[in-house]
Amino acid sequence: QVQLVESGGGLVQAGGSLRLSCAASGLAFSSFAMGWFRQAPGKEREFVASINWSGLSTYYADSVKGRFTISRTNAKNMVYLQMDSLKAEDTAVYICAASLSRSYSSYWIPSRRLDYGSWGQGTQVTVSS
Repeated sequence: QVQLVESGGGLVQAGGSLRLSCAASGLAFSSFAMGWFRQAPGKEREFVASINWSGLSTYYADSVKGRFTISRTNAKNMVYLQMDSLKAEDTAVYICAASLSRSYSSYWIPSRRLDYGSWGQGTQVTVSS
């Protein structure tokens, strides 16, 4: 059974930074693309960032490009989201996800919700203005 457990959320002032972590178990982690999504109250879950199996390819939503960095450590089954220059509009529950299928392609860095098959419970990030 796949388990994804996020940590690192909290309350931060606008302009500050946070680093989110996601610990994965129950899957051959190094063969799956991973992603981060977020969901604010009353809004749809939206894509934030994704990373391919090796960590060499990444993809970001326009709203976070240049401020957030996704990375992974396959030896530890971990994926991270470094968030800098945080804004009030970044306030949301941040959710880690594992792709539906294995892929060793450099180009498999999915951004659609339907491309992901396993989800964590999320960690709350609140940015005060």
